[in-house]
Amino acid sequence: MSDLFDLPFEEEPAEPEPERPPAPPPVVRRILSVTELTVRVRDLLESQFFEVWIEGELSNCRSSNGHLYFKLKDSQAQLQGFMFRSTLRYLRFKPADGMHVVARGKITVYEPRGEYQLVCEHLEPHGLGALQLAFDQLKKRLQAEGLFDAARKRPLPALPRKIGIVTSLDGAAIRDIIKVLQRRHPNAHLVIRPSRVQGEDAAPDIATGLRAISRVPGVDVVIVGRGGGSIEDLWAFNEERVARAIARMPMPVISAVGHETDTTIADFVADVRAPTPSAAAELVVARKDEFWAHIDRLRDRGHAAVQRRVQMASRRAHLVGGRPAFAGFAGRLAMRARFAGELAHALARLGRAAVAVRERRVQTADRQLATFDVGRRLAGIRVRLVSADGRLTAGAHRRHARADARLRQTIGRLESLSPLAVLGRGYAVCWNADRTRVVRDAATVAPGDGVHVKLARGELECDVRAAKDS
Repeated sequence: MSDLFDLPFEEEPAEPEPERPPAPPPVVRRILSVTELTVRVRDLLESQFFEVWIEGELSNCRSSNGHLYFKLKDSQAQLQGFMFRSTLRYLRFKPADGMHVVARGKITVYEPRGEYQLVCEHLEPHGLGALQLAFDQLKKRLQAEGLFDAARKRPLPALPRKIGIVTSLDGAAIRDIIKVLQRRHPNAHLVIRPSRVQGEDAAPDIATGLRAISRVPGVDVVIVGRGGGSIEDLWAFNEERVARAIARMPMPVISAVGHETDTTIADFVADVRAPTPSAAAELVVARKDEFWAHIDRLRDRGHAAVQRRVQMASRRAHLVGGRPAFAGFAGRLAMRARFAGELAHALARLGRAAVAVRERRVQTADRQLATFDVGRRLAGIRVRLVSADGRLTAGAHRRHARADARLRQTIGRLESLSPLAVLGRGYAVCWNADRTRVVRDAATVAPGDGVHVKLARGELECDVRAAKDS
């Protein structure tokens, strides 16, 4: 039995082990900083949403250093927005909380906070034109300040000696005003201040013209306006600076903008609103016509009263002359009548002489006034403007030539210092695998790392086989 247990058991043959797959290469972790990740997100957003149109409601509108900060929101989301002051100044209306607007801009990331936002390049009201909204906003604000109150409206003078005019010399308005005034008030003294009446620079030019007219002594009334046009053409007269310039004028102002159906902010602020420039000129001299008509009525009433007095006196004289005590009175009266006739003849002669002297003075004054003809003075002004335009054009060409020469010189210097010129001479720039830094030291890379080599023409993607220190 012992022999049985002493014999070793027979071992079964071992099964072959299955082949294991090769171990995967170690994963190299690319760790990004917060700034690098934010920059990548920003670049991705700006490349995908470089121009988008967004509709929403304005909220939390505030200004800082001239820039506008706001939020666009709807019922389920909101978006931070930003508009530079260089873009904001071109808006015709004032953004406010609660407005439903349409914005155009690009999506980017504000890196210090890691927030994505809309850099707005254009903003317009939804459903209402920007110009109409700006008109309603300014009208409501000025009306609240009392600039439209009837109590501050001043009456026009009865006999204006000097009439100020602020308008363009190239438009039909100035010609219509001068034609009406020459026909109805030829001895009026006109003070014309040329001004732009259309475009971006029209509003400050009109306000400057009104201030210049207010400093001219003796001006009794001012006409400001232009001919008809679209709402964009007439918009200078809807600007706040023009309205406040009219309100500060020390003399009455007549607003004559466009046609009868056109209404501007200047019409509400001015003392009198005229439907057209021609109507404004007629309003200026209308009081003169009324004044002369009143004089004519007084003259007729005086003449009638004198005739009644003479008739009553004649009847009394006839009754008295029929009495016996006045015998021979008719002869004495005839002598008195002869004497009165001689006196009347002498008085008429003196009157004619005085009238002749006055006529000669009037003719002399007319010749002197002819030297101040408006057409001649405007022609001289036009000649000076053409000369100034020529000098300005020549100066602009000279400055352009100098700037072009400086630009070419600068381009030559840049080309001589350009890295591409260095690459053209056979050099190359080596970047790391993700192109985040330039490889300047062989010790910073290891065998097996990928690098990008920038040549003068094209690029190479390489793998490092060995690194040697020189």
